Amino acid sequence: MRIHWLSCLAIPAVLLTVGNTQQVVAAELSAEVTRVAAEIDQLIEAEWQANNVTPAPDAENAEFIRRAYLDICGRIPPASAVRDFLADESPDKRRQLVDRLLGTATYIVHYTNLWRAAMIPEADADQQIRTFLPGFEAWLRSRIAENRNYAEIVEEVITMPYEAADMQQFQQPDTPTPAAFYRAKEAKPENLAAATARIFLGIRLECAQCHDHFFDKWKQDEFWSYAAFFASLQPDQMMQTQDVEEASTENASTPAAQSSRGAQLAPVVMIPGTDRTATARFLDGSDPAWTADSESRQVLADWVTSPENTYFARAAVNRIWSNHFGVGLVDPVDDISMNNPPSHPEVLDLLAKEFAEHDFDVKFIIRVITATRAYGLTSRQTDESQQTPGMFARMAVKGLTPEQIFDSIAQATGYQQPFNPEQPLNFNNDQRRQEFIETFANSSDSPTERQSTILQALSLMNGEFVADATDLSESRTLAAIAEAPFLDTPQKVEALFLATLNRPPTDSESAKFSEYASQGDSDDDRNTALGDIFWALLNSSEFLMNH
Repeated sequence: MRIHWLSCLAIPAVLLTVGNTQQVVAAELSAEVTRVAAEIDQLIEAEWQANNVTPAPDAENAEFIRRAYLDICGRIPPASAVRDFLADESPDKRRQLVDRLLGTATYIVHYTNLWRAAMIPEADADQQIRTFLPGFEAWLRSRIAENRNYAEIVEEVITMPYEAADMQQFQQPDTPTPAAFYRAKEAKPENLAAATARIFLGIRLECAQCHDHFFDKWKQDEFWSYAAFFASLQPDQMMQTQDVEEASTENASTPAAQSSRGAQLAPVVMIPGTDRTATARFLDGSDPAWTADSESRQVLADWVTSPENTYFARAAVNRIWSNHFGVGLVDPVDDISMNNPPSHPEVLDLLAKEFAEHDFDVKFIIRVITATRAYGLTSRQTDESQQTPGMFARMAVKGLTPEQIFDSIAQATGYQQPFNPEQPLNFNNDQRRQEFIETFANSSDSPTERQSTILQALSLMNGEFVADATDLSESRTLAAIAEAPFLDTPQKVEALFLATLNRPPTDSESAKFSEYASQGDSDDDRNTALGDIFWALLNSSEFLMNH
């Protein structure tokens, strides 16, 4: 086949056009992020001025890169990334860092962990439910990897086919499916109503299940009207339905008309302990426009994820904000109510509006949040006015999740997990990791209130995993540093600090640790001292905190 030489010239032109288009899109996105972040800065700074708050200084670059890695990727950065970032003189290197991290497999894994923890908190205490997490996490990772927007993911959870939710269909727990969500809720309408309202709408509706809410506006009838959308999962709870009128004679022969005869319109359930019934109705008080082929959970999902539904967008951005600041604009994050107003209502409304207008793109909101001045502040308190967490005048100090602790130790020590983090669609079945996460499970939902138990502290100090990780024969990081002939003792100490705390040591720290590491009459003694320093750094509160 002959190819004319002119067509060869066209190929680079096409590539150039594609490249230019991508640059234009990236520039437009960056401009949007800058605009929204600036509006948030103005709103928060106005609150500082109104309340005589003096914000903390900007975080050092070492502090920022560690924070960004933990918030976006769920683990500390490698020492090489810290060195490169500290040496980078680009004025927008923080924005560039966030963009790079959002394109990594570790972002997919970490945000899967966060959404899974929010959707299936029962797994922390129920071993049986945990056995079905591989399928749920594989499904969720695939959706995040495909860059599905948040609305699409939530819709898929709510509308999952009934056959997959059936309690008899859990013979293959590794199958990628959101079925574990229904398993955890026992496929009961009342449990699903409470969970979806809390997670996806930020409403603690379960308080109205048995009686009208004592402190909020929700009534018992509203709870069961919402639960009625899930009534088809438990047919015995459906007391009656409103049937479709007989199809017209003209269309009676069509498949659609035949399937519509007797089809369910609005599901109706009996309210337990009463003689009242509740008909499926949205929480904003409106009634669905039922049609002959309406499926109740699809009808609900369409309303929940609608751009016009402010509950949905507000709940999502509030949770994402909390993931990065340790405290939500509304805190707790799943209690957006009249009695628990947001600390910055205009910021919450702005983020919700932008989230909906940008097609529920989670990455866009992360870019905006990390571009704000508040996110870039140090966690060190420099003024008494910075004490109130909800003022965001300094970064809150957050305890790491069990997954973050293990993955950060693995990163620092060079531990090779059977699971490859660069292959996010494969489930991590590392037995050591699973046992570690179970040991470090924490009952607190608040990142700023996580506390260690005696068992957890002992596990870090004397546990097999940390002991191996700080042993010269087991730790790739420690071995590489100890055996590097071109590094003197202070440089080896600095390398340990960069690998664990992601910052260089202070002059005082360098002097003290170098003196300790230089003691001993043999290389083995000095290497043992380096192992002691490594162990101390991994067990420090600075390592176990996101700050």
